[in-house]
Amino acid sequence: MADPNEPHVEKTITEGPATVRREEVRTVGATSSGSNAGWWIAALVAIVAIVGLFFVFNTGTTDEGDLMAARESGRSEAMIDSATADAQAAAVAATESSRQAASGVATATRSAADSASAAAERSAQAAESAAVSAGDAAADAAATTEPPR
Repeated sequence: MADPNEPHVEKTITEGPATVRREEVRTVGATSSGSNAGWWIAALVAIVAIVGLFFVFNTGTTDEGDLMAARESGRSEAMIDSATADAQAAAVAATESSRQAASGVATATRSAADSASAAAERSAQAAESAAVSAGDAAADAAATTEPPR
């Protein structure tokens, strides 16, 4: 594998008559004297990493008050979540009860309308029957009061 600090070399060979051969070598990219920029960057990254680790491990101390506050905060969040879930369940139950009540009212209204219709039909039949009876009674009364012929 090629070293990233090694310069890229490009060769061009030109063949001519058998007695003349010319070869050119050009260096493309970095100079042939080694560059130390890579080592400087690596050293800088290592120093930054060490300083970062130093701060991470030295600021990790927590006291009992912070732990208690975190526990209370977690407990409060859990209670809020539980109350929210209970409220949502109650809302679903209320919606279902409302739906059932509306269905019951519709059924009762339909039943009352059917009963009223049947009662009206019976009343109409009774009135018709009474009218027929009254007509028969009137005909009988007229027949008994008329002189025979």
